[in-house]
Amino acid sequence: MTTIHRRTQADRILCYLATGKPLNPMLALRRFGSFRLGARIYDLKQDGHKIKTERVTRRGKTFAEYRLAH
Repeated sequence: MTTIHRRTQADRILCYLATGKPLNPMLALRRFGSFRLGARIYDLKQDGHKIKTERVTRRGKTFAEYRLAH
């Protein structure tokens, strides 16, 4: 029997953040199918990952953008 290891959304989000690129809810929805990026970020922070949150306003819309803290 073959076992397939699937990474969780949180794992994939952490790998993306490790590239140094910022992540926002719209990008997370498109790339990872994550409707609840804030919840995944919370989970990652609870696991000890240092993630900073910045409020960004573009085209009159304000949203959170996340990055791994160095």
